[in-house]
Amino acid sequence: MLVIGLMSGTSADGVDAALLDISEAGGNKRISLVSFRVYSFPREVREAILKASAPETSTVEKICVLNARLGELFARAALKIAEEASIPIWRVRLIGSHGQTIHHLPDRGCTLQIGEPSVIAERTGVTTIADFRPRDVAAGGHGAPLTSFLHYHLFRDPKRTRTVQNIGGISNVTVIPAGCGTDRILAFDTGPGNMIIDGLIEKGSGKNFDRDGRIAGSGQVDKKLIKKLLLHPYLRKKPPKTTGREEFGGHLLEKIWKEGGKRRIHLRDLVATATAFTARTIVDAYKRFIFPKWQISEIVIGGGGVRNKTLMRMLRECFAQVRLSTFEDYGLNSDAIEAMAFALLAYEAFKGRANNIPAATGAARAVVMGKIVPGGSVSEGRSQ
Repeated sequence: MLVIGLMSGTSADGVDAALLDISEAGGNKRISLVSFRVYSFPREVREAILKASAPETSTVEKICVLNARLGELFARAALKIAEEASIPIWRVRLIGSHGQTIHHLPDRGCTLQIGEPSVIAERTGVTTIADFRPRDVAAGGHGAPLTSFLHYHLFRDPKRTRTVQNIGGISNVTVIPAGCGTDRILAFDTGPGNMIIDGLIEKGSGKNFDRDGRIAGSGQVDKKLIKKLLLHPYLRKKPPKTTGREEFGGHLLEKIWKEGGKRRIHLRDLVATATAFTARTIVDAYKRFIFPKWQISEIVIGGGGVRNKTLMRMLRECFAQVRLSTFEDYGLNSDAIEAMAFALLAYEAFKGRANNIPAATGAARAVVMGKIVPGGSVSEGRSQ
């Protein structure tokens, strides 16, 4: 079955689109990545997302208009990736869309993703399954991390205990004990990933990210600032837990920027400190919540953070006794993993099977996540 997964993360820089071929035999899934593309948002759309995500700049009108606009952009991404893969859109059976998170408050029983799935289904003619997180939240979970479902199917091993560390805008970890079922998985957000680093780069240079971690590599970590950052209360909170822009977004970025200006800390040193902060939050999470319970054979790292050589060097130094590998070492695309996850979640929802992992999200029970918007009759008929 051909399925497209669509994802826009906390960086809000564009739509990740993954075209998968998913099949089953003997109870095992075969998940094959046919094509992956990133379709960047126009600058004004990214700015609109950031404003809609912040209570002080958001309005109901902005959210409403942006919901429809993002639906159009997500639909365009689905059509484009099928076209570029030379696959007629009517051959695609499902689209799984995460949408764009603009607020996530699981402790208050709510989460909000936009990018109207009705628009996606209408423009493509393909049945679209979207808005996955609310059902898990309704069942008492955090609605995240949801990529753990894919991590489990890709990296479970009968003899080795692995962790999968995804470093996107936010970093999250999935612990997959040797020979385990989904009921024994632990997963949670460790803290910031690229979010603060990218924000500092954008404010200081107008660029989107620190290519290869070069700026961080040329700077010095400010010990006073990183000590202050590591006092963040989220880091000591026990799993299950999730976080996002509410904790590590614009508000924290402004505090770091003002601190840098007041103490005349050079941009390269601020970026080095933010990079070290990301590394330390990951390492500290392992020391607090993982290493006391499991003997980890391997840490598999994915997401955009793997391209930051300075961040990877810091992690290798801290995890010197554990094998570190990347998704690429397994023939996978680090950037594609999150979009792939939502294609798989849509596939499971279409089959009527539970697709959350309560042990990871903290939900009271397994549920089927995702709201189904049927596609057009032509698409439905031809794609059987």
